[in-house]
Amino acid sequence: MAVLILLGVGLSVPGDEAPPDCSGARVTGWRPDGRMTAELARYGNDNVRHDDWTGGDGTRSVRLPDGRTLWLFADTFLDQVFDAGGHHSRRPDPVWVRNAALVMSEDGRFERTLLGGTESRPAALFGGTATADGREVWRWPVQAVVERRRPGAREKVVRVLLWQREAGSAPWIFGVPRATEVATFSLPELRLEGITTLYRPRHTDPERRVLYGTSALTRGRWTYVFGADEGSVEGKASRAHVARVPRGELDDPKAWRYWSGSPGMDPSGGGWRSDPAGSEPILVGGTAQRGATGTYTVVRHGAGWLLLTMDAGAPDGGGITDVVSYWACSPTGPWRGPHRVAQPPLPEGADRVGAVPYNPQAHPEFSRAGEGGGGSSGNGLLLSYDVNVLGTDTGAIQRNVALYRPRFLRLDIGPAETP
Repeated sequence: MAVLILLGVGLSVPGDEAPPDCSGARVTGWRPDGRMTAELARYGNDNVRHDDWTGGDGTRSVRLPDGRTLWLFADTFLDQVFDAGGHHSRRPDPVWVRNAALVMSEDGRFERTLLGGTESRPAALFGGTATADGREVWRWPVQAVVERRRPGAREKVVRVLLWQREAGSAPWIFGVPRATEVATFSLPELRLEGITTLYRPRHTDPERRVLYGTSALTRGRWTYVFGADEGSVEGKASRAHVARVPRGELDDPKAWRYWSGSPGMDPSGGGWRSDPAGSEPILVGGTAQRGATGTYTVVRHGAGWLLLTMDAGAPDGGGITDVVSYWACSPTGPWRGPHRVAQPPLPEGADRVGAVPYNPQAHPEFSRAGEGGGGSSGNGLLLSYDVNVLGTDTGAIQRNVALYRPRFLRLDIGPAETP
């Protein structure tokens, strides 16, 4: 997946005011989570089937009502993994699909891969299409939430937000943004029922097209959905955006409301509006040169909000190797920071082939305190980060499967003023 740099401006608004007990938060310590990293490696290296997951990126997860966890991945390798004395590799041209999902049992063991197609010809779980001139159109799943099928209904479903992209020429090597969509899965069967288009940006400049879903979480009667434009495709600043939807209506485009700025600052009235074209960016950091990447993640912490991202625009130009955090008392910001979190460890040999970490994603359902509430109260927040090779030696990810698999950290959270 693309690594997209973003930055923007915005203020809070009545209805999303800072609660009186809100205080800042930052990461005060971290450690590798070897158990989760090893469990995903165990599943990926298992050759019981050759049409299941052996590596992927875009890592996100959602806890299901029965205790299972659905994990979502973008570009995914399948096929066989070879073990040569503990060194695991794939063949040079393995089968791969644009997306897949994994089901984890209640006791934390990966059990199966969800795909489309057939056993003999596996395909992406969320199928793609093509443009009129034959270029590929694909879908990358991003964040998912469990909600009632309709407000007041007893039945629950899983809604998975999707980014639709189409093949393009440089600099759009990760695809031109086309639309934000949402897929619906039945429960407990996890049967894909359908896909709905939520928002198709019409901006003539693809760099300013906003896709939503890098993070999504519920608070009160709302689901807040964060997104970003794509100005970083040529190294420019991109901008973060946020929308909100009443619980139980994530698949209804008419129910979405987009943040359009503070009423006091915007002569048109600002606030939350139904027209996505009027969305205004939110503040991440304090300058136009520094902010988050387009695959940032947001969690609740106490009465506030915590945003985690790769550090875009660090003063020494090398901050893309570091994870940093920002905090706010409202989903519309302002987001204060950055606070340094960690430089995520990479697999052995990563430096020689140009491997990098990216896409840090929080998994609060695995927090050791406050499980299941969508927040990170206390310590022990689980954070994944993806690994890929961006240099010329792209075959390295087949020679060493660890170079295209997520890894995990445990984060301790404390007050923002903690040194």
